[in-house]
Amino acid sequence: MLEQLSQHVDLYCERLSPGLWAEPLNAVSNLAFFAAGLWGVCEARRRKAGVFAEVLGWWVVAIGIGSTLFHTFATEATKWADILPIAGFTLAYTLFNLRRFAGMAWPKALVIFFGFYIAVGLLTYLVPDWLREASNGTTGYLPPFLALIFFGCVVIAKGSAAGWYNLAAAAIFLGSVTCRVLDPLVCDAMPIGTHFMWHVLNGLMLGVLMAATTRHAKPRTESRAMSGAVGAWQ
Repeated sequence: MLEQLSQHVDLYCERLSPGLWAEPLNAVSNLAFFAAGLWGVCEARRRKAGVFAEVLGWWVVAIGIGSTLFHTFATEATKWADILPIAGFTLAYTLFNLRRFAGMAWPKALVIFFGFYIAVGLLTYLVPDWLREASNGTTGYLPPFLALIFFGCVVIAKGSAAGWYNLAAAAIFLGSVTCRVLDPLVCDAMPIGTHFMWHVLNGLMLGVLMAATTRHAKPRTESRAMSGAVGAWQ
């Protein structure tokens, strides 16, 4: 088990050896995640957007840490350090959409949450192997991409401008996915590859989501207090 976790992984064009600093651009470009996350934390505090909003900012920082570990050590163990924070953020941000942007109660939010991810999980599972290989494994990011579009539309339908941020993030994500797909195809002409742009654009995308989080969602306790105040005046 330990031998398997320590096994070297070589997935990207820039890496030519198992060395610690064999992917300099892929490693340094993770600064985009740190910048987006720390900016989100500062904005959440400045705008008093609530604890959950601040946690999402730190979660983006965790994505940067996990990705940096993977692109420096590049082992099976650090691969999971890269994957798990991304998956966790996707699920947490979905609940944030449903609860804070769309204003849904927990029962309805959880039904939609599980229904959506069961459906897209099945869809991702059914993607043929040839397409998964041709896309450099990028089809695994189908759930978060579809989540941005679907829940963006749900939030817009509920009257929140935050949904437009989701759709803008989906458009940026499409660009970053393209860079990830192209990486192994351009090695001969461009030895540094294009995976570093996957990081840069995804950092921008997460910055857009943090902007929505801090600008269009007030803490639910504050919302209840405001509702009570309005009721008192009626």
